[in-house]
Amino acid sequence: MKNTKSKRRVDMLAEYDFSKGVRGKYAKRYAIGHRTIVKKRTSRKVSRTNWAKIDALRDDEIDYSDIPEQGKAFFKRAVLRLPQPKATVTIRLDRQVLDWFKAQGRGYQTRINALLRAYMEAHKA
Repeated sequence: MKNTKSKRRVDMLAEYDFSKGVRGKYAKRYAIGHRTIVKKRTSRKVSRTNWAKIDALRDDEIDYSDIPEQGKAFFKRAVLRLPQPKATVTIRLDRQVLDWFKAQGRGYQTRINALLRAYMEAHKA
C-alpha cells in the first residue's frame, strides 16, 4: 500500500505549501457533521425608526394628511415604466477618479451611472 502521508512537492514553492497548516476554527464541527452558519458582517446603518410602534398602528391611526388623493384622471394618465436592465460593461477610468468615487462610500457605480445619465440628458439634441 502506498504511503498516503502528504509529501511536499519539490517543484512547489515553499510559500504555497500548506501541508502543515492549521485548520479553521469550524473544521472540527464541520467534520462531525455539525451545521455551522457563518453570517456576513454588514456595515449597514442601524435604523432609528421604531418599527414595532409602526407595525402596531391600526389603519385608522395612520395620518395620510400630507399625501394628496389621486383621482381617476391621474390613473387614466398613469404609465407603468419598468426600468431597463443595466448592461455589464468594462470601462477604463483614471485611478484618481475611481478612488474618489469609491471614497464616497457604497454605491459608487450607481453614482457614476447617475452622473453619466445627467450628462446625457443635458446634451440631448
